[in-house]
Amino acid sequence: MVRQPLTQADHDRGEHLGRLLRQARGDRSMTDTAHAAGISVETLRKIERGRIPTPAFFTVAALAAAVGLSLDDLNRHLNDRRQPAA
Repeated sequence: MVRQPLTQADHDRGEHLGRLLRQARGDRSMTDTAHAAGISVETLRKIERGRIPTPAFFTVAALAAAVGLSLDDLNRHLNDRRQPAA
C-alpha cells in the first residue's frame, strides 16, 4: 500500500494541533506530559512542533487526556480554525 503524500493543509493542521496541545500543557513539563501519555519526550516535542503532522489517533487521545483536553474540544478547536471568517 502506497501512502499518499501529505498536503500543505495536512502540515498546517499538524502544526495547529501541536500548538493546541502545547498551550493545553501549560506549565507541565514535557517529561511529565509524555510520561502521562505513554509516549517519549521526543515524540511529544515533534508533535508540538508540527514535525509529526499526522500522529496516530491513540497518541492524540492519550495526549489530550494527559493535558485535560477532551477530544471533542480538541476537534472543535481544529475545526474552528478552518472556518472562514464572516
